[in-house]
Amino acid sequence: VGRASNLDELEEALENIPEESLAYHAQRNHFSKWLKARTEFWLAHKLRPHKVSDFPSVNDLRYHLISSLKEYKELQRRGVIIDFSKDNFDPKNSFARIGGGSLGGKARGLGFINTLITNYEISHKFEGVEISVPSAIVIGTEVFDQFLQMNNLESFAYQETNDLLITQKFIDAEKFPEDILYKLVDFLELVDTPLAVRSSSLLEDSQFQPFAGVYETYMIPNSNPDIKVRLDELLQSIKSVYASTFHKKAKDYLKATSYRLEEEKMAVIVQKLVGAKHKNRFYPDFAGVAKSYNFYPVPPQKSEDGIALVALGLGKTVVEGGNTVRFCPKYPRHLMQFFSTKETLRNAQQDFYALDLNGKLSHHPESIEDPLVKKYDLTESEKDGTLFSVGSTYSTENESVYDGISRDGIRVVTFAPVLKHQIFPLPEILDLLLDLGAWGMGTPVEIEFAVNLNVPHGHPKEFALLQMRPMVLSREIDELRIADVDNKDLICQSNQVLGNGAINGIYDIVFVDIEKFDRAKSKEVAHEVSKFNESLLKEKRPYLLIGVGRWGSLDPWLGIPVTWDQIAGAAVIVEAGFKDFQVTPSQGSHFFQNLTSFRVGYFTVNSIDHSGFIDWDWLKAQPALAEMNFTKLLRFDKQIAVRINGHENKGIIVKPGVDLSDN
Repeated sequence: VGRASNLDELEEALENIPEESLAYHAQRNHFSKWLKARTEFWLAHKLRPHKVSDFPSVNDLRYHLISSLKEYKELQRRGVIIDFSKDNFDPKNSFARIGGGSLGGKARGLGFINTLITNYEISHKFEGVEISVPSAIVIGTEVFDQFLQMNNLESFAYQETNDLLITQKFIDAEKFPEDILYKLVDFLELVDTPLAVRSSSLLEDSQFQPFAGVYETYMIPNSNPDIKVRLDELLQSIKSVYASTFHKKAKDYLKATSYRLEEEKMAVIVQKLVGAKHKNRFYPDFAGVAKSYNFYPVPPQKSEDGIALVALGLGKTVVEGGNTVRFCPKYPRHLMQFFSTKETLRNAQQDFYALDLNGKLSHHPESIEDPLVKKYDLTESEKDGTLFSVGSTYSTENESVYDGISRDGIRVVTFAPVLKHQIFPLPEILDLLLDLGAWGMGTPVEIEFAVNLNVPHGHPKEFALLQMRPMVLSREIDELRIADVDNKDLICQSNQVLGNGAINGIYDIVFVDIEKFDRAKSKEVAHEVSKFNESLLKEKRPYLLIGVGRWGSLDPWLGIPVTWDQIAGAAVIVEAGFKDFQVTPSQGSHFFQNLTSFRVGYFTVNSIDHSGFIDWDWLKAQPALAEMNFTKLLRFDKQIAVRINGHENKGIIVKPGVDLSDN
């Protein structure tokens, strides 16, 4: 009778379709199902309770549906994100916009979470805990455009290659749209607690190419009695986020996509920082990332059960790939990394990040990093009383690890009080939010969160949602059969693989020599790899990258500390264990998020437990096209074929010229 693929078409169809068709679909709840499938939950739930028999005639039902649609579209125009005004902004729980233009990906994600929390009355679902999105304002992309124009920064920013120079020039820019300044002052008069200033660019967190961790975040104490000083701090942070749109990392990142830098625009989220004050430090008890899909499940876990990574202090530890506690929300006691005492000591977090409340922003920063977020030793957290909820103790006397920190010994972060003794319902909350988010977005999701247990007596503990983004999983759901290929014809075989499908068209290999690799020189290794990456990107030659330890590690002792843009040209990446110990793949980091969104094949080979292999002898015997201290570039006339079956977690990389015609 008719087709409708969006709300406007539905409204048009409702005016014309015959009564029988209308009644047929209404009786079967098809309208609310259709709306749900398009993530229009509010409207779906508004229509769901009504039955056809509630109306005097089918035409009355028709008018009810049409008027509900009109009302909803009007609400939608106003958006869940209201325009900021000092009178209606609640410092505890509000989300408002300042300035025109788009709000960017992150802000859309936050708006979506807000809707979910409201519609499903989640905020108080768990006793003694309040789930919320911290109050925030979003500065629209038009302000970014105005700022660049007023200060003539555009051509400079596109051409300049020195990141610090770009940031400095942006900080020095004197003009800023005046109407926005007044609103920022209004905001600061309402909120005088620490703030996080985050990027929310147009392309960030889009459904198909989430740009995770490409831009900078800055945190400020926002506590000076003089509001002018606080405004100055806030402006400097906003300008620094704007500047990061043009940093080398972002420019290189865009080269690997189909977008142009001119298309990227930056909105900025200014959000209340979650946490509590401890002497001169401010930080949450713990923060983390949870994903509804786990690429490396260990039985009894399944991929769909998801994975969470948590750390004491600010979430920087997690997103930059530091030492974290990994657990599956459905099996929170099943902690692989703490099965032996030795593993516990090696894998446990030893330091944490917090905002230095006494820190001052310099108008001449020494680096583009956030200057006020500092690293502290675990002993400080014990003095602050925050280690209690996540700590365990290693006793040197009998070489055992005990839950809690009531006895003497070395402190380690294991999250045992939360995961084993349930002092906070973290796994249950994550399980609910991941399920709801994945159902709502219609795709697996990743969330960032922070928890504050340090609340005044009688107040609920705070679980804050800082971010929800779609995870990009390979669309090729079809199984790929992996042919039986003789081991001598393989460069690499692994049973820990990420990705799915056939990857062809690779003629180059960049590899780090396992014999020469020295963990103390891992930064040099990263530099060499990035040089090869740069030249291969210029030639538009995708390559196979083979390394030792964890790629993209924040800790140079655990692997090769490259950033994503330094290896963005690799089509397939192999991570081999060290000769002397094993490193678990780091799934929480932004680095890992980018791997999955660019559909890069990722092989993990552990020499210790003999899962899979790399033919190092063959690699070393090949003539090198170019060579540095630790790395070599090989080039072949015939292509190297890669086959991955993501469902069975199997993958092979075949030597050049080996025939795979039956596969």
